[in-house]
Amino acid sequence: MAKEDYYKILGVERNADDQTIKKAYRNLAMKYHPDRNQGDAKAEKKFKDLNEANDVISDGEKRAAYDRFGHAAFEQGGGQFWRI
Repeated sequence: MAKEDYYKILGVERNADDQTIKKAYRNLAMKYHPDRNQGDAKAEKKFKDLNEANDVISDGEKRAAYDRFGHAAFEQGGGQFWRI
């Protein structure tokens, strides 16, 4: 099963700035936080997906790799570059 696009998870455009990404993440994280949705497995999964997406999109280097290679950049062996 293919992973959902991180930008779609956060509800932002690919060219969104850091402030927009941070604001979108905070709003969604509050909405789906496990403390606010106790016993809701869907909300828990959404919260985990939000954290994963934010971890990648909010980091400049990870975001560049994701933009270039997609999810493959973070799979085993993906995104590694050899230096000579």
